[in-house]
Amino acid sequence: MRSTFQMIVVATAVLAGCASGPRYAEVRPSMPTLADGQGRILFYRTGNVFGSGIQPDVKLNGKVVGSAQPGGFFYMDVPADNYEVVLSTEVDKKLTFALGANEEKCVRLSVGLGVVVYRVYPEMATPETCEKEIPETSFIGQAKGK
Repeated sequence: MRSTFQMIVVATAVLAGCASGPRYAEVRPSMPTLADGQGRILFYRTGNVFGSGIQPDVKLNGKVVGSAQPGGFFYMDVPADNYEVVLSTEVDKKLTFALGANEEKCVRLSVGLGVVVYRVYPEMATPETCEKEIPETSFIGQAKGK
């Protein structure tokens, strides 16, 4: 009985850290059309339970724009340019890429084993991977700094 109670407590704690806003499919139609010279970056993290308590800030070109919340996504419309995404857990993990005008790129916030704890790191998702995974995520709000 006691172990069942402990499992329920752990499951509740894990699920409390997961995103709970409207699903991607509900938000996508209301996303604005890109302005001239703009591109869109979609940031998302699948809802796996591993490392769910670790939710580092997501920095874009040195500025915090959101957090790596399990099961969540957010997006930014930004000028076409070169960008660097950094997440800091045990160490900084970086991703750099070029974003063109009217282009959309997906940055997957992945979980891996670190030296001491899990770490979250950015990686570019292929359009096929993004299309498969992002519908399972929930909108966690507009990116900061817009």
